[in-house]
Amino acid sequence: MNEPETNQVIKENKPKKVRQVIKEETSKEVRLALESVVTNGSGRNAFIDGYRVGGKTGTAQKVQDGRYMVGNYITSFMGFMPADDPQIVVYIAIDNAKGITQYGGTVAAPIVKNVLEDAIQILNIPRRKGASEKKYNYLDQKYATVPDVVGDSKKEANEKLEKFKVEYSGSGDTVTYQSPVAGERIYEGETVRLMLN
Repeated sequence: MNEPETNQVIKENKPKKVRQVIKEETSKEVRLALESVVTNGSGRNAFIDGYRVGGKTGTAQKVQDGRYMVGNYITSFMGFMPADDPQIVVYIAIDNAKGITQYGGTVAAPIVKNVLEDAIQILNIPRRKGASEKKYNYLDQKYATVPDVVGDSKKEANEKLEKFKVEYSGSGDTVTYQSPVAGERIYEGETVRLMLN
């Protein structure tokens, strides 16, 4: 605890290990199960390509005067990453969301994803190998790897970039620069900018 004006430390509490709650192997299995919730389950709206995210959705019907309320829920999502070595945990709960289907995976998970994406930048969390692959359904936006088109003709670049929207600058027929660079993963349908010379 710090003194508010001088910022001098008044009291510092150090963590004290009381006991180990579960075995390390059990913790690993639970983290793996929670990662599958994000890649292929109800928490898929928190999926971040190239990062191992685990999480759990929650949807609780509220009670008033001893009876369940109709259409009034607390929706939540708890997400953490990287799933194999957690650095950050985020919990979001939303009371009686309006204008949307009230499930933790549809309401709270996208907010947790936004916070985790910011944390990636702030905490400089690197991409992880061995992340579970997402099984896409027809509603999901799909990621795709941007191919290398520098040196290609405009026609060749168009063929390679068929999954993306393409914008051109310049008046030539040969691609001299591309953004995003080759190898980056972005959503299908996003824009790739090409400089022609």
